[in-house]
Amino acid sequence: MLWLAQYDERAMVRSTAWTALLETDVAAGILRFFESEWEYAELLAADGSARNNDFVKYVVDTCVPEYSPEVCAAAVNVLYGSPEEQEEFVATGYAAAKERDRRDRDEIGEQAAALVAADRLYVTRLRDGDPGAQVRLAAAWALRDGASDSDLVEFFSHSWAYSAGLDVRAHRTAIAVRDAAWRREVVRLTLAAEEAERKARETAGEAQAQARAAAARAWGGIARNAGPARVAWQDAERTALAQAEVWRQVAAAAAAADSANWKPILGASGDIGGQWATDTTTAGKQAAYWADLYTKAVAAEQAWSKTPA
Repeated sequence: MLWLAQYDERAMVRSTAWTALLETDVAAGILRFFESEWEYAELLAADGSARNNDFVKYVVDTCVPEYSPEVCAAAVNVLYGSPEEQEEFVATGYAAAKERDRRDRDEIGEQAAALVAADRLYVTRLRDGDPGAQVRLAAAWALRDGASDSDLVEFFSHSWAYSAGLDVRAHRTAIAVRDAAWRREVVRLTLAAEEAERKARETAGEAQAQARAAAARAWGGIARNAGPARVAWQDAERTALAQAEVWRQVAAAAAAADSANWKPILGASGDIGGQWATDTTTAGKQAAYWADLYTKAVAAEQAWSKTPA
């Protein structure tokens, strides 16, 4: 839950999660969030104006003013603008600003002149083997048939960091959606288990047997949700760890490169690598949480399945 509040890429989801966590009765706030508010927050986040605002903020966070000044300036200009201004930026303003930056870079010619065979080879390696789908696509576009040196310069100046950020967002959103579904079901089953356990303690005979069976079923359901969740978070941890290592290598390559084209990625690599490092830690904690819950649920299912002495 705290992970959603801090790191979900959609502002509406983050704010709704924080509201639930700041309730006087935190447990009730979390229950309400997973029962109803999560889906509503997702719907609001998908609304055009909210989606546009998220996009503008993302561009502000990922652009490098020194190398994409027009994109950065245009995004900052509408960051706190009206919904109409943000919609115009998403529809046409962003592309127009990218083109202005591209023309300016082409006119100066410094980065194109600095392109060396090693730069092109590195982009080829990214196209063929980067763990991020969006980075692979951006690299493939920069190397497509008919692409020019200007396309490669654009990749280094803006597209690489931009697409790498999208890979982080996709990773976080995918696991968040799945985790929310598991947690929603676990919250429901936990309430059912607690109620069944209460009845089992307060009744006898056939009523107690039925309550014990209901508690065992509920705990079994929790285990069936916790198992896949544990595996998914373990996979997410491995993915984030691999990406963090990739970006450690990118940072080292950028620091050592003589080519001017690597300068834009030098600062961005630390930020993106830091995001993946954070996700590695978070995923490890979540995997441990679900592993503990799985162990607890299996033990409880077995305990309530036994006939009391």
